[in-house]
Amino acid sequence: MTTIVLFGSLFIFLLMSVPIGIAIGLSTVLTMMTVSDVNFSTFILQSFSGLDSYPLMAIPFFMLAGILMGKGGVSKKLLHLAGQLVGWLSGALAYITVVACMFFSAISGSGNATVAAIGSAIIPEMRAKKYGEGFAAAITASAGAIGIVIPPSIPFVLFGVMGGVSIGSLFLAGIIPGILIGIALMIASYFVLKKNKDIVEESDYEAVSWKSFLKAVLDAKWALFAPILILGGIYGGFFTATEAAAVAVVYAFLVGVFAHKELKWQGIKESLLETISITGVTMYMIGVSIAFAYLLTIERVPHTIAETILLISDNPIIILLLINIFLLFVGAVVDTIAALVVLTPILLPIAVQFGIDPVHFGVILVVNLAIGFVTPPIGANLFIAAAVGKVSIEKVSIAAVPLIITLIICLFIISYVPSLSLLLPNLAK
Repeated sequence: MTTIVLFGSLFIFLLMSVPIGIAIGLSTVLTMMTVSDVNFSTFILQSFSGLDSYPLMAIPFFMLAGILMGKGGVSKKLLHLAGQLVGWLSGALAYITVVACMFFSAISGSGNATVAAIGSAIIPEMRAKKYGEGFAAAITASAGAIGIVIPPSIPFVLFGVMGGVSIGSLFLAGIIPGILIGIALMIASYFVLKKNKDIVEESDYEAVSWKSFLKAVLDAKWALFAPILILGGIYGGFFTATEAAAVAVVYAFLVGVFAHKELKWQGIKESLLETISITGVTMYMIGVSIAFAYLLTIERVPHTIAETILLISDNPIIILLLINIFLLFVGAVVDTIAALVVLTPILLPIAVQFGIDPVHFGVILVVNLAIGFVTPPIGANLFIAAAVGKVSIEKVSIAAVPLIITLIICLFIISYVPSLSLLLPNLAK
C-alpha cells in the first residue's frame, strides 16, 4: 500500500505539472502522513542530514569551475585545437563540435555547461555554412551529453555519494565510454552529412600542418592542463574529489583572469550568481530525494522490485535489458539529479544482486541519463542548443533522432562489455 501511495501520488503530481523536486517532496510527506509508520519529522531529518555530506560539496565547485572556464575563453581555445585535429575532414564542423565537447567535458562535469559553452561558438558557424539549423543544434546537444560521462562528472559524484561507490573509480570508468560515445557520434555525423548533400560537401578548414597544430596545443595548454590537474591530483593521492573541485575553481579563475585575460568582474559575478541559483535548486532536490529514497528503503521497495523482476527472468542479460529500457524512459521524463538520487538506492542493490559491478552500473546509469539530455520531452540539452541556435525545438528533435539511436547503441555496448568501464579502475588498483 505504501508503494502504491508513494508512486501513485508522485505520478499524479507530475501529471499536474508540479516541478519534479516539489512533487517528490509532496509525495514523500503525503505517504508518511497517511500509510507509513515513519514520522513526518523523519522527512526533515533525512532531508537535512543527507545534505550534510562532504563529497556533495564537489557539485557546486565543479559547476562554478565549468562556468568560469566557459566565460574565461577556454571554449574558443578548445574549438581551435579540435579544428586542427579534425578540421581537414569533409564536414569538419560536426567533428570539431564533438571533439571540443569531449575536451570541455573533461573540465566542466556538466552536460548543460558543455552545450552552452561550445554551442554558442559553433552553432552559428555551422548554420552559416549550411549544415542545417536542426542538425547544428542536434549534434551539439548530443555531444554535450558526454559532459556527464567523461570525468569530472557531477552525476558520478552524486552516484558515488548515494551508492557508497568510489568517486575516483567512477571517474576512471567514464573515460573509455565517453571516448566511445564521441567516436560513435562522429561516425553518425559522417553518414548524416553524406546522405544530405545540401549540408556540406567539402572541408571547412585548410590543411593542417604540424606547426599550426603545435601552436593550437600551446594556445590551449591551460585548458588541457585542467583535467590533468584535477584527475592527476585525485589519482595521485594529493587531494580528494571535493578538494579537486575546489582546486578547479581556483585554477579556472586564474586562467580566465591572468592567462586568457577574458574573465572580467562582470563574468565572475554572473558565474557566481548562476552557480548559486543552480546549486539552490539542486541541493533542494537532493534533500527531498534522499528522504524519498529513505522511505523506499524502510518499506523494502528495492527488495520487492527485485523479487518482481525475478519472476520475469533471472538472466543478467535480460535483467540489464529491462533496467536499460526503464532508465531510458525515466531519463526522458525526469531530471537527472532527481533520477539519480531516487533510483540509485532502488536499482544498485538489484544490480549487485545480479552480479553487476557497482562501478560498471554507475556508468550504465549515468549514460542512460545522459541520453535523457537529448530525448524529448525533458531533453535539457535540446532546449539549450535550440535557444543558442535560435531554432525550434521540433527541428532539433527531428535532427537528433539518428544521433539518439547512436547513443542508445553505445549504451548497450557499454552495458554488455563491462571491461570498457572497468579496465582503467582495475588497472589503478
